[in-house]
Amino acid sequence: MDLLAIGEVAGRSGMAPSALRYYEDQGLISATRTPGGARRYPRSVLRRLALIRAGRNVGLSLPEIRSALDTLPADRPATAADWARLSRGWRDRLDEQIAALTKLRDGLSSCIGCGCLSLGRCALSNPGDMAAAEGSGARWLPPALRRTPPVG
Repeated sequence: MDLLAIGEVAGRSGMAPSALRYYEDQGLISATRTPGGARRYPRSVLRRLALIRAGRNVGLSLPEIRSALDTLPADRPATAADWARLSRGWRDRLDEQIAALTKLRDGLSSCIGCGCLSLGRCALSNPGDMAAAEGSGARWLPPALRRTPPVG
C-alpha cells in the first residue's frame, strides 16, 4: 500500500497537520503508525479529505460528515458515483441555506429603513420590543442561518 506522511497529506490536501490529527481523533480518517510513532496515511485519505472539505463548505457538522463517510466502502477510495450519492443528500441543505440567505439579503435594508438602527426600539420591525418575549438571540434569522458554526 502506498502510504503518505502527514506532511505530504497536509501539502496535497491544503489542510494543516493539526486538522488531520483532529479529523483522525474524530474518526473521519485513519492512519497507521511507523515503529517510531509517525503517522502514515493511505493515498485514499486525500479523497476522504476532499469529501470532508466539501461537507464543511456546505455547512455540515462533523457528525453529519462522519455518518456520510461511514456509508463509503472501506476497501477503496470514493468514486464519482459515491460522491453523486452523498452530494444528493446535501442538496436540500444547500437549497435551504440559499433560500435563507436570499431572505436575509432582501430584508437587510428594511431592518434599518427607519434610521433608528435598533431592533429594540424599531417601531416598524419590532414595535414594543415584541421579539424580546421570544427570548434572546437572533429569533428572526431563518433557522438555516442559526445553526451553530461548524468546528474543525
